[in-house]
Amino acid sequence: MTNPKPPDQLQPQLLETITNLLTTTKPPNLQSVKPYIPHLTEPLLLSLLRSKTLASNPTTLLSFHWAHSHLPLLSQTPRPLLTLLPSLFSHNKFSDAKTLLVKFISSDNHNRPEAAVPRRSKALLDTSIGAYLHVGKAHLAAQLFTKMKKLRYRPNVLTCNSLITALVRCNTSHSMALCREIVRDAIRLGVGVNTRTFNVLIYADCLESKFRDAVELLRKMSEFGCVADSVSYNTVLDWLCKKGQLSEARDLLMEMRMRGVLPSRNTYNILVFGYCKLGMLEEARQVVELMRQNELLPDVWTYNMLVSGFCGVGRIEEAMRVRDEMEKLKLVPDVVTYNTLIDGCFEWDDESKALELLEEMGERGVRANEVTHNIMVKWYCKEGKMDEASVSIRKMKEDGFAPSCVTYNTLISVYCKAGKMKEVFTMMDEMGRKGLNMDSYTLNTILHAFCSQKKLDKAFTLFHTSVERGYILDEVTYGTLIMGCFKNENPDKALELWEEMKEKQVLPSIVTYNSIIRGLCQSGKTDQASDKLNELVTTGLVPDETTYNTIIHGYCREGLVEKAIQLHNKMVEISLTPDVFTCNILLSGLCSQGMLEKALKIFNTWISKGKDVDAVTYTY
Repeated sequence: MTNPKPPDQLQPQLLETITNLLTTTKPPNLQSVKPYIPHLTEPLLLSLLRSKTLASNPTTLLSFHWAHSHLPLLSQTPRPLLTLLPSLFSHNKFSDAKTLLVKFISSDNHNRPEAAVPRRSKALLDTSIGAYLHVGKAHLAAQLFTKMKKLRYRPNVLTCNSLITALVRCNTSHSMALCREIVRDAIRLGVGVNTRTFNVLIYADCLESKFRDAVELLRKMSEFGCVADSVSYNTVLDWLCKKGQLSEARDLLMEMRMRGVLPSRNTYNILVFGYCKLGMLEEARQVVELMRQNELLPDVWTYNMLVSGFCGVGRIEEAMRVRDEMEKLKLVPDVVTYNTLIDGCFEWDDESKALELLEEMGERGVRANEVTHNIMVKWYCKEGKMDEASVSIRKMKEDGFAPSCVTYNTLISVYCKAGKMKEVFTMMDEMGRKGLNMDSYTLNTILHAFCSQKKLDKAFTLFHTSVERGYILDEVTYGTLIMGCFKNENPDKALELWEEMKEKQVLPSIVTYNSIIRGLCQSGKTDQASDKLNELVTTGLVPDETTYNTIIHGYCREGLVEKAIQLHNKMVEISLTPDVFTCNILLSGLCSQGMLEKALKIFNTWISKGKDVDAVTYTY
């Protein structure tokens, strides 16, 4: 039976009829209202939503809105929604308000928050920021924050933290700058920032390699009534360990303890990662033992780091024993464990063992993930087996994984090494069509290819356009260009880039220091290379054998053998063990300068200490 057509009514009567139908029963009989809807104009609808009777019944208003939200009258303009929201805010129905805003924003193709949210209400603007963040539109949410700032509205600290977290996740130089600006403005507006606020800022500094700023924030937190927690310290410790700055990490850990912040399991895991990254596996084991002493049991992540450390130095059997140790502790090896072991076996030329582990994964019910497939693609590409790599990509798709940036970066790397730049740009175009952005790895791989081919102009063009696009340039980016400049016999440009890198607080690791030291030595500027050695020591980095050997070789090449010997002696003083390569460099330098007596003395000392020599040693 169809509803009778409503009689023609005056506007006030129509509003009264609909209001009565909506409020006489609970829940409201929405079906009885349906015949009257076609007679509503926008002004009538807005009057209905503003009526005191319905405004005091937000649940009824919500039911009415959802029942008719598909109608153009409600969906094509924000006015009915904005009229409805004050009732929800006054009854503390913020979650419902946000849900309505999210729905409207998701269907709004104009991306104009100023137009979508025109009313000057603090609650509305605050909730709208959350709605824009919910649909992944952080920069539009930031525009609404700017509107709040102009109106001198003080946003909720939770809103501020959500906004800056979303901006940091965008990971562009613009979004990072905007994040810091928003925090400064929030403080001026009287927002009581908290530890979470500072933790986001610390993470942003670490992402941009601004270590000094991150540590300064740790120490400034107390000025705002905030206390650094384990997350605050762990964020900086993680960054330091990833950069190989373990001396600085140990100092920060000591400060953490002095301030009464107890190290968590994650703190110890970060240290295990740092030691494993530098191949200091015994020290990593000691950290694991320290965890046990502090009644923090190692977890799967801890053991996965140890597995990775042993695989990284080719000690595959020991890595397998760590896996067995996990199982004895009732810790189940996961896909990360297997991926690490498979990658390690491929790296150290044990393809049969890698394939055996891949089969074992399936038997144990450990499902291969995107990383597993990318490992297979990488190693087939490395061996030049492009047909097998294509099969792996096809299997990846069959298993429900779309080729990612890592997959494309692998292919780009192969084409770069082969000098097939046309194929490289084809891959980049394909990435763009699939909505995959070029990341730092892609950028650095292509820069390396241009530098290797001595196409420095193209390398710098790519470098500058990447800055304009907002990509964060890391130490590998600068290190690659610096070495490109040295290869193109342009040491002044290399040093200019080095200074620019430091100005932007992109802190170099020992690898980057070794690169510029090598470049300076090859350019006949060994004294400047020695200055860089002194500089790296003051930053808390630890020079290695490569650092000293490079400078020793540079002095010998320039005929400054006495300086080379002094550096060799200093190397011994700080407990670095010179290897046969160091010995051969010195012997070559001494012999070329006719200093045979000193050469024989060093040779005999070397032999008397039971040091290894090779065929090259005897040729001098």
